[in-house]
Amino acid sequence: MHIAFFLLLGASLVRFLLRHPWEDRGPWIVALSGALASLYVLGPVLGTRATPRRIAWLFTVVAVWMVLVVLAPSFAWCAVPLFYTGLRTLPPRAALVLVTLLTAFVVAAQIKLSEGGFDPNLLVAPPAVAAIATAVFVHSERQAQRQRALIEDLLRTRRELAATERREGTLAERQRLSMEIHDTLAQGLSSQQMLLQAAERTWDSDPATARRHVRTAESIAEHNLAEARRFVHDLAPADLAEGGSLEEALRLLAAREAAGFRVDGTPVELPDRVQSALLRIAQGALANVREHAHTTTAALTLTYLDDQVVLDIADDGRGFVPPPEGAEPGERGHGLPAMRARTRQLGGTLTIESAPGEGTVLSVAIPLETS
Repeated sequence: MHIAFFLLLGASLVRFLLRHPWEDRGPWIVALSGALASLYVLGPVLGTRATPRRIAWLFTVVAVWMVLVVLAPSFAWCAVPLFYTGLRTLPPRAALVLVTLLTAFVVAAQIKLSEGGFDPNLLVAPPAVAAIATAVFVHSERQAQRQRALIEDLLRTRRELAATERREGTLAERQRLSMEIHDTLAQGLSSQQMLLQAAERTWDSDPATARRHVRTAESIAEHNLAEARRFVHDLAPADLAEGGSLEEALRLLAAREAAGFRVDGTPVELPDRVQSALLRIAQGALANVREHAHTTTAALTLTYLDDQVVLDIADDGRGFVPPPEGAEPGERGHGLPAMRARTRQLGGTLTIESAPGEGTVLSVAIPLETS
C-alpha cells in the first residue's frame, strides 16, 4: 500500500508537469508533493494504533492532500491508499466519515478534469472504489481477528495440555515413589521390626541369637538406606548397581530371604527398566511370603523363553484368595497393585494361583519384543 501511494503520487506529479510545465502554481505543486511524501514516510514510525500523534499525523496528511487536489485534481487517486490508512487508524465511524470525505474530493476532482463533459462513471467509479477498498479492509480485519482467536485457542490448548502432562507426570512419580517405598523401605522396616521383636524375646534366654537378629536388622537397614538413595534419583536397585546382572541380583535376594533360586533357558540381555521391575516384583512377593505365608520355603524361577521372560515366585504357605484386578487395596495391601502396575507398564501379564491352605504361585511374564 505504501508503494502504491508513492507510485500514484509520482505519476500524478509527472502528469501535471507534462501538461502544465510553466504555470505559476508549478512550484507549489512540487513543494506540496514533496511535503506530502515526507509526511507519509513518517507514518510507519508512529505505528498503527490510534494514538493522538498518529491521528494528528493522519489529518495533516489528508489536509495537505486536499490542498494539492484543489490545485491539481490529477492527484485525486492518491486517496485510495489513504482509505486504508484511515480505516486502520481511526474507529469505524470516524474512518467511514473520512472515506466519504476523500471520495467526495475524488469525485469533484474527476468532474473538474472532465472539462465540462458529463460522464456517469465519474460519479460511480470513485464511490465504487471506496466501497471495494472498505469491504476488502473489513474482510481482512475479520480474517485477522479469526486467526488471532484461533491462535489464542491453540495457545490455551497447549497450556492446558502442558498442565495435564505435568499433572500426569506428578501422578506417575507419586505412583513410582509409592511402589518403591512399598517394595524397599516398607518391606525392610517390616523385616527389621520382626527381627527386633524376635531379639527382644530371646535377649535373656539366648543372647547370641538375639545379637544375630540385631546384626541382621542392621544389615537390612544399611541395604534399605542404599535403596532409598537410589530410588529418589530414579536409579537402578542396589542389587543391580555397578553392572550386576538380574540373575545375580535375584540370587542375592533369594539368599537374604532364605529362598531357592533357579534359571531356566538361555539368558538374554534385558533393558534396565525390565530388570528393575522384575527385581522389585520379586522383592515385594518374597516380603509377602515372609509376612503373610507363614512358611520358610519359597523359590524363585527365572525362565527365558523365545518370546518372553517369566519370573515365578512360589511358596507352600497357607495361601489366600487372590483379589480381583482393580480392587481397592486395604490398609497394607499395596503390594499386588504395585506389581500389577509395574507389569502393565512393560506390556506383560501377572497371574496369581492360590487358595487357602494350598500355597501361592505368582507368575510375571514380560514380552521380549516390547521389553
